[in-house]
Amino acid sequence: MIEKAAEVIRRGGLVAFPTETVYGLGANALDAEAVARIFQAKGRPSTSPVIVHVDTEEMARSLAAKWPPEAERLVDKFWPGPLTLVVEKHPQIPAIVTAGLKTVGIRMPAHPVARALIRAAGVPIAAPSANRFGGVSPTTAAHVRKSLGHRVDFILDGGPTNVGIESTVLSLAGKRKVLLRPGMITREMIEAEIGPVQLPAALRPGVGHPSPGMQRRHYSPTTPLLLVEAGQLPPSGRGAYVWHSHPAQAERTVQLPAEPGGYAASLYGVLHELDGAGLDWIAIEAPPDLPEWVAIADRLRRAAAR
Repeated sequence: MIEKAAEVIRRGGLVAFPTETVYGLGANALDAEAVARIFQAKGRPSTSPVIVHVDTEEMARSLAAKWPPEAERLVDKFWPGPLTLVVEKHPQIPAIVTAGLKTVGIRMPAHPVARALIRAAGVPIAAPSANRFGGVSPTTAAHVRKSLGHRVDFILDGGPTNVGIESTVLSLAGKRKVLLRPGMITREMIEAEIGPVQLPAALRPGVGHPSPGMQRRHYSPTTPLLLVEAGQLPPSGRGAYVWHSHPAQAERTVQLPAEPGGYAASLYGVLHELDGAGLDWIAIEAPPDLPEWVAIADRLRRAAAR
């Protein structure tokens, strides 16, 4: 199966594959036409760059015009794993991958299927989440099939993902170290390795984003999603309540783990299930205001945006 999928990548096709975070929709990162198929399949705007996945640090360095010393320290600590590093790109990377910017996001996934696919293909693989743009990211192969259907040439089924939300994205491309997207590798964990990290400036309309996942509304089910405090549910309509510490009465209730790792691993699967239940709303108990919950809060805030 891995070799068949690798052949699809080499000939310019699209392969959905598991990583430890979510399922990715992959193409040869050095083939502009293949990467364009990703954008077409997802309905992805050209302003949203695509992360490039590698299987060795040597491959990562080959894609960078500069490899900062901070990158080496972070690679030693967190790769393979859910951390994407944004660095100045090598000219071999097509502009479509990077939304026309001079930087590229690179990650070495920890999932054995993802790593095996990259090794077998022999090329870096550009891969955003394997779903229609703006929707809930897939954490199973079934989610991919439901969202993208026949837009994918091959799906590698590696079972459910175990991190459950997208990678942390950190820019090392300028004088400032900037956390572009929070993830389960937290700002505090990164700062313990390389010192202070800043937050990004506001996005400029019509200009390429320095990282995926920075849109105001993103990760959203089609059913309206509401963030609520301590079970304060809408007064009417058929709905579901997703909670971790404060139960309440609703037509459907789902309890998620009260610790962030288990919560993140379960969240998107629950949203996929509830989104197909014909409900009027999905209410989610707001997560704690703690560092280890920042990435989850970010995803829920964007999912609830109107």
